[in-house]
Amino acid sequence: MPDVAANPGSSWLIVGGWLSVLAALLHLACIFGGPEWYRFFGAGEGIARAAARGDLQPTLITLGITAVLLIWAAYAFSGGGSLPRLPLLRTGLVVITAIYLLRALMFVPLHLWRPQHSDAFAIWSSLIVLVYGVVYAVGTFKAWHFLGR
Repeated sequence: MPDVAANPGSSWLIVGGWLSVLAALLHLACIFGGPEWYRFFGAGEGIARAAARGDLQPTLITLGITAVLLIWAAYAFSGGGSLPRLPLLRTGLVVITAIYLLRALMFVPLHLWRPQHSDAFAIWSSLIVLVYGVVYAVGTFKAWHFLGR
């Protein structure tokens, strides 16, 4: 395992990992919170209605998103030296960073194209994932040398 203290990006990546864990836990909470939680967190009325009917689809989609977020957290923790090195660590962190940043920045063209969908949730969630993306980007950049070992 790399020397965490020598890795200048480790704290950034560890924070990024915890942010992804938090997002995963919030997704899980939607399953237990039911339709109201799906609505509050912006999943859409169709998903909320399906959850109210007891359909399995919202749960499966949410569990899938949760799994992806936990994998992303594992990559951040690995890059920060808290977990053993995962395969394709550099590539994984760059892709994760890009997805977070693209998700955040997609708000701008979507707002211009369909401003009626620009509610408070869309704005706040875009800002939140922008922070996630920046944390992953800074951590990955600072740790780049250590990620190649």
